[in-house]
Amino acid sequence: MKTKNLALAAVFTALTAVFAQIMIPLPFTPVPFSMSVFAVYLTGALLPAGWAAGAQAAYLLLGAAGLPVFGGFSGGLGVLAGPTGGYLLVYPLMAAAVAAAAHAPRRRTVPVLAAGMLCALAVCYLGGSLWYCASAGVDWKKSAALTVLPFVPFDLLKIALCAPFAAALGRALEKARLLPQRDGPKVK
Repeated sequence: MKTKNLALAAVFTALTAVFAQIMIPLPFTPVPFSMSVFAVYLTGALLPAGWAAGAQAAYLLLGAAGLPVFGGFSGGLGVLAGPTGGYLLVYPLMAAAVAAAAHAPRRRTVPVLAAGMLCALAVCYLGGSLWYCASAGVDWKKSAALTVLPFVPFDLLKIALCAPFAAALGRALEKARLLPQRDGPKVK
């Protein structure tokens, strides 16, 4: 089972790198619109918390080592230390938050996944905006206006799309026995 978990974690690491390339720079904010968070949500929705966090930590390590896995095919410690580094650095926490919600009731329902994704989004906003405060030397109010508020509608749309997709994908992958088995009886 460890080999299967390792392979799944690697797939989600790669998926995050691919989704990170789907980005649109915005003229009014230093933070681009990116689909990488969608991959982080999927990672948490489908893997146990430890493996989900590990997959996202591996993504960060690959990028920190200089591989071009971050948005715009960038990599290196400079990206993590830059103004948007805080958003990236919380990916393992975000994936673990979604996984905790997805695995706590022992069933991946859309409302449960959406709640976990909302918690993860709060972690993303907090980590990213506070990091931007420190790196750009601005107060939190200005940071939130530049790096959080413009993204709320788009991020809520990502959750609205990802939660039902992850629930359906989870059912299909469990039926095919491609996901790690859950222990104990399933809650109905």
